[in-house]
Amino acid sequence: MKALNISIVGATGAVGAELIRLLDASQIPVNRLRLLASRNSAGRQVRFRDEICFVEALDQIGDLQADVAFLCAGGAVSAEWAPRFAAQGALVIDNSNAFRMDPDVPLVVPQINPSALSDRPRPGIVANPNCSTIQLVRVLRPLATALDVHQIIVTTYQAASGGGLIGIDELRNGTKAVLEGRSGPPAERFPVSLSFNVVPQVGEIGSEGVTLEELKLLQEARKILAMPDLRLTSTCVRVPVENGHSEAVYLEFEKPVRLEQVHELLAKEAGVRLYADGIREGYPTPRFLTNPEDVHVGRVRVNPQNPRGLWLWVVADNLQVGAALNALLIAQLAIANRVIGGK
Repeated sequence: MKALNISIVGATGAVGAELIRLLDASQIPVNRLRLLASRNSAGRQVRFRDEICFVEALDQIGDLQADVAFLCAGGAVSAEWAPRFAAQGALVIDNSNAFRMDPDVPLVVPQINPSALSDRPRPGIVANPNCSTIQLVRVLRPLATALDVHQIIVTTYQAASGGGLIGIDELRNGTKAVLEGRSGPPAERFPVSLSFNVVPQVGEIGSEGVTLEELKLLQEARKILAMPDLRLTSTCVRVPVENGHSEAVYLEFEKPVRLEQVHELLAKEAGVRLYADGIREGYPTPRFLTNPEDVHVGRVRVNPQNPRGLWLWVVADNLQVGAALNALLIAQLAIANRVIGGK
């Protein structure tokens, strides 16, 4: 296939930087890489393969032509710029919430629903799901396919990097201040200071008391799994961890579930690392993930008080599995399906 012209919007943010690193190591042939960000970041230098790329100000460029445009700069930027890139012929892979529930825009996790990108979508936009959704559905799919799920209850423990580089800096600076006996700077990225704290709110709280993040988990899981009646409720929590989201997942099935069957289903799922023996293998934690490209599952157990109930502990690198890596896999799927790169 031909070498591609690729643009990355939000190139200096946490997800954008991770995407550049993964693209650098990938086999995707790149003719031109264009790095775009705010005016404050313009002029920065980024090494990509054997060249130095200069970051450009997004609002000062005129030429938007590209084969692929990755948007990693938030919903407001995506809402304005995704249609403009698509109108110039780019396949837009959008990391924000702007288009995920648009019925004309495929919401893709390549390991789950690759057929959603068998053809070029009419708007020219593909949505990358929310970080907490991706790791959840990659574990749910084999179980929900083989077994009848009655309901799912999820509690997330989400890292500061979900708030970008600003979120990481806020956690670090606040932690340093507390250790030095100072009050520290006021919270900006999070509702209250995250340092030495746990915050039971990710996203704005709606009129029914459900946060945007909790709504995303339900709506996106239904769309990706093609299960419009899926019963899922969640509480999304921010924790003082720099990177890596964790989830406590409780599934209740229509019939009693066997632990051996669950182990078998998860063990053969590509990209899922199962810690089947908690005594010898331990369990995954966000700080010590051995392979950040996998979804890690431990503490798998049937509820002793309810043989239809199953607990899982799910951990993944939210910047890779939950964002940049999934976006890159979407691009590779689009190349394989000849949605981009020529027929």
